[in-house]
Amino acid sequence: MRAIGIILAGGNNHRIRQLTQDRAACAMPIAGSYRSIDFALSSMSNSHISKVAVFTQYNAGSLNEHLSSSKWWDFGRKQGGLFIFTPAVTAESNAWYRGTADAMAQNISFLKNSHEPYVIISSGDCVYKMDFNKLLEYHIEKKADITVVCKEMPPEAPVERFGIVKVDPDMRIREFEEKPVVARSNIVSCGIYVIRRRQLIEMIERCTEEDRYDFVRDILIRYKDMKQISACMMSDYWSNISSVDDYFRTNMDFLKAEVRKYFFKEYPEIRTKVDDLPPAKYNMGSQVHNSLIAGGSIVNGTVEDSILFRKSYVGNNCYIKNSIILNDVYIGDNTHIENCVVESRGTIRANSYYKGESGIQVVVEHNERYVI
Repeated sequence: MRAIGIILAGGNNHRIRQLTQDRAACAMPIAGSYRSIDFALSSMSNSHISKVAVFTQYNAGSLNEHLSSSKWWDFGRKQGGLFIFTPAVTAESNAWYRGTADAMAQNISFLKNSHEPYVIISSGDCVYKMDFNKLLEYHIEKKADITVVCKEMPPEAPVERFGIVKVDPDMRIREFEEKPVVARSNIVSCGIYVIRRRQLIEMIERCTEEDRYDFVRDILIRYKDMKQISACMMSDYWSNISSVDDYFRTNMDFLKAEVRKYFFKEYPEIRTKVDDLPPAKYNMGSQVHNSLIAGGSIVNGTVEDSILFRKSYVGNNCYIKNSIILNDVYIGDNTHIENCVVESRGTIRANSYYKGESGIQVVVEHNERYVI
């Protein structure tokens, strides 16, 4: 493909609360066995983008470990590959990434040393599947300087936390407002962009000269009247993980057969790093209804409308409903968990009771698992 890929994965999101205390938002577990960044990586790999850069920064440990081998997304090639960039102290700079434009500025050699004419930029904390070849064709057909992938949200959706755009009949963006107090449109930016590589280099270098650091505010919004910035509407599934409620809803969507079919059965597939784990084990007396149980898990109790990630253990007489149990969680006997997200590597003592009464409750318990 005539494009290189950039995935912006360095930001911190305080609205996900304790769930991003020890991990990056782009490393949030999804659908039992996946991470949120897998969807952007898979879309680029499936679109035959052979050279992809990932910019990481905040709590990048687990994310870098997840990306330690490029073979899972088929980037392990002689030409191209998967490149991980983290902030580094250099003779020119000793600062962390001060924004998305600054992240590209500090690694501008990646852009300058590439030869592909286009760049596709994507956020790493969104769940979607997209053919970037069609997006590039649309960009060329529109003769746009920048193309922004957008989605029309339902009227009741809280769109104020996104970038809001207004377009004219030719799909040119006329207004672009980042996280407004009051939204005047229900068309949001999906955080996916196409731009010519040389033009991106020029814009990034100009931002650096003027001490500007944000790609949306200092490039998209600033140049919207000077450059032709077009919108490409997305009609398929797209979800941004920007809060606990968004994270919970996105995972619960995978309990719907049509969503699972779209991502995991229909070509092209979504790929992730594979762990060598045995299949889930259901002991005598266990009951599971409308749930996803990942490999390495052991279930003794009842699980309804829930998602259990890898290596989860559910004790005897437990009742798990409408909840997400993240990786390597031990749940003691006679425990009730409802409307909750249980953080990874937690140990829930026997006879515990957790229920989210006025919303989704985040449970963080790091008790001693083995007590003499």
